Parts: sequence; structure tokens; C-alpha cells
Amino acid sequence: MNTVVIGGGMAGLSCARALGLAGHAVTVIDKGRGPGGRMATRRLTAAGGEITFDLGTPAFEARSPAFLAEVRQWASDGHAAPWPAAGADSWVGVPAMNAPLKAMADGLDVRWSTRVSEVSPGPDGWQVRTEAGDRFEADTVVVALPADQAADLLEPVQAGMAGEMAARARACRSRPCWTVLLAFAERLPILDDWREGNAADALGLAVRNAAKPGRSGPETWVLHAGADWSARHLEEPADRIADLLITALSERLAVPLPAILARGGHRWRYATPVGGGTGPVWDPALRLGLCGDWLGEPGVEGAWLSARDLAARILAAGRGPD
Repeated sequence: MNTVVIGGGMAGLSCARALGLAGHAVTVIDKGRGPGGRMATRRLTAAGGEITFDLGTPAFEARSPAFLAEVRQWASDGHAAPWPAAGADSWVGVPAMNAPLKAMADGLDVRWSTRVSEVSPGPDGWQVRTEAGDRFEADTVVVALPADQAADLLEPVQAGMAGEMAARARACRSRPCWTVLLAFAERLPILDDWREGNAADALGLAVRNAAKPGRSGPETWVLHAGADWSARHLEEPADRIADLLITALSERLAVPLPAILARGGHRWRYATPVGGGTGPVWDPALRLGLCGDWLGEPGVEGAWLSARDLAARILAAGRGPD
């Protein structure tokens, strides 16, 4: 079977890898420059060179037996490690959060920096078109995108369950998150590596990125604004957001901050899904699937479980009638 997976985050790569191991010819298409999604990393330039930060998910939990077995394999391969500072069941990628995704992408046909503009069914399968004018043909299409983006892509498809899938995606809402990256000349004089606030706070979560296993370099922190606060300030400039969160960090810690070596900001419009579903969606007649954490439990584990569930349904369906 020839399958196109749209989305190269945890859900897309997990589904693609499961199908590839079962013999499918799989092509993954993603608009990003490399593997990551919400497990992305970013580099900032400072006087001493480049500094790496975990831009999105600061840590992830592994509780289900299947996902825990997968994470332990990542750890055995050197791609992940436990980080108790974030919680008893918490893990991080090593040496950066996107390390497990890089490992999953290895050996797959992945088209990075490629944005899908249209999917359309035909008598012999699917056609997937990109903004650059490229066209891919497939027997099966998997959409592994945030709910809002999945809805935009599927609403024009007038066939099978596509309309129902689009409506389900449109009904799910995502909460935003402003994220600020900071590198300091000195270590902040506090012991905590993980400080939580609430959704209404400018500082919803402060994480000492440099304290994670496998990290090196200067003192680095990643600040995540609260979801409600992020929504209120969603369209403000990134520099303004950074100023506000730096002030909030100093006030929260009640200490003066050392000199800042580098700073950056990122707006996650689709950070945390709200009101999704109870599992992936699969139309065996149309050979169209939908997966992601918004269809189950939000987070890395939810994305992985959703993707593997969908892959199992696709493999169980086989090729279907000729």
C-alpha cells in the first residue's frame, strides 16, 4: 500500500513508522524544517555560539504499558531519559526534546518544508497537492495535524466521512501558549527547576532547560505563559511578550535576574487541544484516517497512542476490495 501521512510530529511519525514496518510505502509531508512539532527545539545565537532550547513540550509522561515500552526503548538507544523534576512519570528527549522524533524519521521518506494545500479522492485513490505545485498519489491518506489545520484541509473534501471528520476537528478548540527562551550569564539563585503557575498568569510555567539530562551550555530557561493570558495577548509582538514574561519571572522568583545572553519568543496558536474525542477516525471505504492527541488525551503519549491505534485499524482493513 502507498500511504501519505500529512504531519511530521509525534502522531504523524508514529503512524508512518508503524505502517512502514508493516510493509507500506509511506511518504510523510510536513511544513516544518525538521522533526519536532510541539516537541521542537530552537537555537539562539549568543556571543559564545549557539544555544539550544526545547521550544515546545517541556517534558512528557509515559504511563500506558505500550508507550512506556516505547519510551524505554528510546532511552536504551540514547534518545530519552527520565526527568523527575517534572514529575514521577516524566521523561525528556536527549540531547534535545526532538531526539525521539529524529530517530523515528530516520529511514522514512519525509518531505520537510512542504505545505499541503489540497487533498482530493479519485477513482484510483488520493491526490495530495502542495503549495509548491508537487503532487503525490496514494492509496491511503493520514491527516496528523492539529484540529484547526485538519479542519481546514478536510472541509473541501466532499466524500465519505471526510465531512464528519472536518466537523469533528472544527468542534475541537486549541488553547494557545506564548513561549519565551532565555539564556543567562549566571545561574539563577534558586533550587527549583520547575515552577508552575496557572492559566491566568503571565508565567504559567518556568522550566530550567539547562537542568534536563544531556544538556550543556549556559543557564537556560523556557517560560510558558498561561493559556488564558496567552489568548488575551495573542496578537502582541514577541519582543513585548518577552519583556512581560521576564518581568513576571523576576517577580515570581523575588530575585534580580542575571545578564541575559540571548532571548527569543514563539507563539503556539495550537498548543493544547480542548474538547477532542475518544480515538482516531478511520474511513475504510475512503481510506482516509485522522489521528492526533486532540482525538484522545492531550500530550505526547496521547499523540503516540492515537497514531498507533489508527495504524492498527489501517493494517486490519488491508487493501480492501479491488
